[in-house]
Amino acid sequence: MREYMPAFTEPYSREEARRFDAGVLAFVGDAVQTLYVRSRLASSVNVKSGALHVLAAHEINATAQAAALKRIESVLTEEELAVYKRSRNTRKETVAKHADVVDYKVASGFEGLIGYLYLTGDTARLNELIHIAYESDIGKP
Repeated sequence: MREYMPAFTEPYSREEARRFDAGVLAFVGDAVQTLYVRSRLASSVNVKSGALHVLAAHEINATAQAAALKRIESVLTEEELAVYKRSRNTRKETVAKHADVVDYKVASGFEGLIGYLYLTGDTARLNELIHIAYESDIGKP
């Protein structure tokens, strides 16, 4: 299995990472997931960058992220599940532009979990989960 994740060179302890605001974890997780999807597409689909952007947009949105979380949910540890649940966007004033509210909240949780694993330097587990989450979807519109 090819790994597309860069390693975080100065990881935080799990305790330190748990202190991060859930929105910050999701912010980092969104960037990590975007890099993963774009890197995997670039190495597996022989098309120009505009077409790659369209393909990536199918994977980097709330609906796709919610589906990805559903594929990994059964293999999450208690700790990972707690991070996911804390990271779900629960603010009532948050409005999803292109997804239903449930998918948007699940997607925020997925991003938070990805951010947490990245910031703690747990790249082995991050690669394992993201591979399961996207194994069959990369490059399919």
